[in-house]
Amino acid sequence: MSLPSPTELSELIFFVNGRKIIEKNADPEISLLFYLRKKHILLSVCLTGTKYGCGVGGCGACTVMLSRYEPVSKKIQHYSANACLIPICSLYGAAITTVEGIGSTKSRIHPVQERIAKSHGSQCGFCTPGMVMSIYTLLRNHPEPSTEQIIAALAGNLCRCTGYRPIIESCKTFCKESVCCQVSSNKGNNCLDEEKVTSFPEEENEVKLSTTDDLWLLDATQDLIFPPELIRMAEDLQKSTLVFRGERITWISPISLMELLELKDKYPKAPLAVGNTGVGLDMKLKGTFHPVIISPTRVLELSIMSYKKDGLTVGATCSLAVVKDILTNAVLELPREKTKIFCALLQQLKSLGGPQIRNIASFGGNITIKHPASDLNPILAASNCILNLASKEGTRQIPLNDSFFSGLGNDALKPEEILVSVHIPHSRKWEFISAFRQAQRHENALCIVNAGMKVLFEEGTDIIRNVSIFYGGVGSTTTCAKKSCEDLIGRQWTEQMLHTACKIVLEEVLLPGSAPGGMVEYKRTLMISFFFKFYLKVLQELKLVDNHRYYDIPKKDMSALEIFQIKTPQSLQLFQVVVPENLPQYPVGDSIMHESAVKHATGEAVYCDDICPMDEELFLAVVTSTRAHAKIISIDVLQALKLPGVLDAITAQDIPGKNKFLSATGTEMIFAEDKVICVGQIVCAVVADSEVHAKQAAAKVNIEYEALEPVILTIEEAVKHSSFFEPERKFEQGNTEEAFETADHILEGELHIGGQEHFYMETHSVLVVPKGENKEMDVYVSTQDLTFAQQLVASVLNAPFSVIKCHVKRIGGGFGGKTVKPAQFAAITALAADRTGRAVRCILDRSDDMLITGGRHPYLGKYKVGFMNDGRIMAVDIRYYSNGGCTEDKSILVLQVSMLGLFNAYKIPNLRCCGRVCKTNLPSNTSFRGFGFPQAALITESWITDVAAKSGLSPEKVREVNLYKEAYQKHLKMDIDPDNLIRCWNECMEKSSYYKRKMTIEEFNKQNYWKKKGIAIIPLKVPVGFSDQYLNQGAALVHIYLDGSVLVTHGGIEMGQGISTKIIQIASHELKIPLSYIHVYETSTTMVPNANVSSASIGTDVYGMAVKDACQTLLKRLEPVMSKSPKDSWENWIKAAFKQSVSLSATGYFRGYDVHMDWNTWEGHPCAYFVYAAACSEVEIDCLTGDHQNIRTDIIVDIGCSINPAMDIGQIEGAFIQGLGLFTMEELKYSPEGVLYTRGPDHYKIPAVCDIPKEFNVSLLSPSQTSNTLYSSKGVGEAGLFLGCSVFFAIKDAIAAARKERGLTGTFLLNSPSTPEHIRMACIDQFTKMIPRDDPGSYVPWAISPSQ
Repeated sequence: MSLPSPTELSELIFFVNGRKIIEKNADPEISLLFYLRKKHILLSVCLTGTKYGCGVGGCGACTVMLSRYEPVSKKIQHYSANACLIPICSLYGAAITTVEGIGSTKSRIHPVQERIAKSHGSQCGFCTPGMVMSIYTLLRNHPEPSTEQIIAALAGNLCRCTGYRPIIESCKTFCKESVCCQVSSNKGNNCLDEEKVTSFPEEENEVKLSTTDDLWLLDATQDLIFPPELIRMAEDLQKSTLVFRGERITWISPISLMELLELKDKYPKAPLAVGNTGVGLDMKLKGTFHPVIISPTRVLELSIMSYKKDGLTVGATCSLAVVKDILTNAVLELPREKTKIFCALLQQLKSLGGPQIRNIASFGGNITIKHPASDLNPILAASNCILNLASKEGTRQIPLNDSFFSGLGNDALKPEEILVSVHIPHSRKWEFISAFRQAQRHENALCIVNAGMKVLFEEGTDIIRNVSIFYGGVGSTTTCAKKSCEDLIGRQWTEQMLHTACKIVLEEVLLPGSAPGGMVEYKRTLMISFFFKFYLKVLQELKLVDNHRYYDIPKKDMSALEIFQIKTPQSLQLFQVVVPENLPQYPVGDSIMHESAVKHATGEAVYCDDICPMDEELFLAVVTSTRAHAKIISIDVLQALKLPGVLDAITAQDIPGKNKFLSATGTEMIFAEDKVICVGQIVCAVVADSEVHAKQAAAKVNIEYEALEPVILTIEEAVKHSSFFEPERKFEQGNTEEAFETADHILEGELHIGGQEHFYMETHSVLVVPKGENKEMDVYVSTQDLTFAQQLVASVLNAPFSVIKCHVKRIGGGFGGKTVKPAQFAAITALAADRTGRAVRCILDRSDDMLITGGRHPYLGKYKVGFMNDGRIMAVDIRYYSNGGCTEDKSILVLQVSMLGLFNAYKIPNLRCCGRVCKTNLPSNTSFRGFGFPQAALITESWITDVAAKSGLSPEKVREVNLYKEAYQKHLKMDIDPDNLIRCWNECMEKSSYYKRKMTIEEFNKQNYWKKKGIAIIPLKVPVGFSDQYLNQGAALVHIYLDGSVLVTHGGIEMGQGISTKIIQIASHELKIPLSYIHVYETSTTMVPNANVSSASIGTDVYGMAVKDACQTLLKRLEPVMSKSPKDSWENWIKAAFKQSVSLSATGYFRGYDVHMDWNTWEGHPCAYFVYAAACSEVEIDCLTGDHQNIRTDIIVDIGCSINPAMDIGQIEGAFIQGLGLFTMEELKYSPEGVLYTRGPDHYKIPAVCDIPKEFNVSLLSPSQTSNTLYSSKGVGEAGLFLGCSVFFAIKDAIAAARKERGLTGTFLLNSPSTPEHIRMACIDQFTKMIPRDDPGSYVPWAISPSQ
């Protein structure tokens, strides 16, 4: 057949939110996400509720509901899907429902939207529409879901703000089953643990963070009906082939198998795209180009499922979700001995991707793509599955074996062939099959190593007749231990066989030290650890077959067979009860819902990239360096300028103002000029009429380099080359040397702490609109520091600050990562707008965002500690090295906070500390929640733990004996009153039932050799605020209008912390008017000039004080009017005041806290106040794999008098989960050339729903007065993050228990994060001792760690 001519191209017909869409020029390269957001398809409105978060289907921000009619079953199928992966050409005959389609504030919101808002389930709100759509889709299929279904439905959605708990709580309200312990209460026991002893003060009244009263019920009449026209289209027997042609790609969708085979014969290199999870990602991430793509989704023969006598045959285009349902039904209906393969596949399918991926990814595609980390291929291959192939020449069957994966011989898939179906055989009586996997995260994560193993015994014996072992993650594709399997045939299933098998598998499956993916020794250990688990599993199965013939598994080994189950978390939140009539400052102190919560849930909240496209708007793409350290020889943009739609290319030479700028303490550059100093440094930019054209042009810019030496990437290399930023920071108090001489013991050690990516859900975004005269610009930018953005744009354009008007309504998360870089992106985009005279937009891909911007500083801490037999610390000598990257950014300031916070909660009488910032060829690291405190305090807690191990004391005893216990003046001459610290510690001990649980854990560990539990309790004393008074100042503007409504503007940035909501509460209290009267305007340099950066947890402190000041000024002006008619209404008072010429507008100002610090003498008053807290966490680890599960966390925080308990608890929970990610999961990996590998959610894993503790309790310490703060409140945006290390130390406690049982006592090194790799390799046993070790100098590692 031949392709139709352009006049024969098909019309694309589908529905969006009930409206019919006919697209006459559908482009296969356009995703549904782009189409929804940028096309004016519904009443000229862009559907921007569906968010761009990652572009690779890994975060769930773009979740929509996709509905199709299945003509065979005559049923309508609803399923969640990632809009970023779906080409619009695949949507023929589909109905799409977006968050706007289920409810809005203009009509009626949906119960899902209402409940997630009322349960405080949104903070920055960027992920919320995706969360809403995942749950909405679940409810369309299961109106009364189980809690397990809720957790499963959210597995593909990420949130960086909330910690997930309130989202889950909101969804539980739809469950049919009892939720007796699933509400927030402040007294009584939780039914999760009948024996738990938890004491709650009687004076605390029962209260909930959110109420389930008056919630709207699900109403099916509110749901959009499936369009009848689509049913008729699906049942139409006169279907025709669809052909869509874009600028570069042609998409063909045949309707018959014969037509498909003819197409594949004509275009053998054309890929088959079903869910686009393979083909689409290769095109996006690897730059693969396919001029023709064939979509076989309409070919009925490829989606048929059939039961046969010897097994099950599944069509190749069946989605993974459908396969999961098919296998589940088969397991329920067939005898157990026939379904062992099915059960193994189901085990892998539960954690393979998120539900959005499983709903669209095809079974056949997962097999034929031969991904090295495929979770299905090892078990399918081990099970002797058969592939049914077809081509124009005929059909054939091949086994799914090592020849198929290698692509050699007759068992390879030929280019012109397609996979029609897969036959999965039934298992037999004496056949045993198991699947294993270990990943960085339990769900929605590619495996590190997986395995499929099968053994067949001679009937009635334990003699091996046949055995198959396949691994994933240890080669370029699925790997078979073929020779090992042959060698094992005829052996008995004994410990001797186990030892032999492990030995020969390691000899056959060779992993070089430089193997892609790294973690080589860990992978080797996993291979044989999995086989050990298989060995035990088979022994267990044999025992079930014949209880008398086969011996019992040793009791100590039984725990190796237990699999961690993901369970629905339970929680309690404890806080002060607010009774309006009894609280003078009401509504301050009440758990008011986030002022934008409903708009978050409906998708109506507008972020930077949600602003609809302007007329003739252009798009800017940056071009970044591919070298870590090199001289720029030339920049050739000619080929880029020749591409269609490209208007301009911009370099440093095109800047009319300054290319250099000052960031905190160092100089940086807008564009690289003579040389580049890291991979990802911006060299130039291109401007085009569309995002696609701009990115294509950016790829065509040719930069010639000349290598420069040295290339410094790690702390060790920086120290070797004396590559540091100045100044060195150091201080000393007491007499350290004398104290060391009198100490009973001296301990020396070190700790490496990895960096962390901010992973704000909204990537860097800028829109600049030139006004046409005087260089006036409207700059819409996602930033935490509008003033800096204004100044940098003005500097680049050589314009006064006053003509640059910067705006931000809200940002989709910041965490410190949007303080410096947004200004650079704004300046480059403004330069393009100035040169072209047109609006220009710049939105970074997640990959580019992570490549260009730095994150949390990796640290190395080296320490020497002198201590007494009773655990008292006498002296500490510590040296910090942080990896600052290629420019200073805020690294010196971060180091200063590290040194300020190294005490944490401990009184250290003699201390010497030195800190250096290493200058390396990595992107500059920058501000991050905690600002250096978490790294320093983690090092402190590590040597505290080591002191406990060396002294034979428990860690909590060493911590307790060294806590501040009375008022104390530090070396900084700053008074510390530790009363609330001690209260937090004691309450945490009591409410967590620490000692009782510790005894239970010790007993558990005695009974379980391969599973160990650990527990840790950690105190916290964290400084809040900046050390320079001018950085703590703030201003606000309050207008009262004649109808009585109030407009408040302040200099703070709303980024999820709820500053605008708290401002409304403050204004409401001060003016004594209802909350509904008050509106908070966007933050703008035109309204409040010279605003400081929103960070350091003091936004509400600073701008709340300013709003309070403005409101009190207005109230003072109104007082004469109000006193004349005290019973009149607010509205009448305002009108009367206006008639008396009383100004109804006032500015408010707060000059900042009385702080100061001399960093040379280390004397001063460097912070406004301290936040105190304590956290206790319990974990369980799998010593064979390094996996762990978070069992329970209890947190107590001193927050003074909370302005909004719901928001403050939300901040604590969200920060804790982010800290949990920092210390246990999130790992940045760079190539030896300085290229970041972990550039998206597919490789960089932040905590998901599956990672939160199974029991998660947060309590606010009963209120206490703080004289210098707003209503005695405290800022807690950062405090909770460090408490995540309680999980790290609980893991270390569990590892210590394992090591002790194996005869290994004393201290040991556990670097952060405590990933599965680090946990497993610390649990030294016969398997870790068995693996071969590579000489570090004999190979170049695949990845390096910047903290090394």
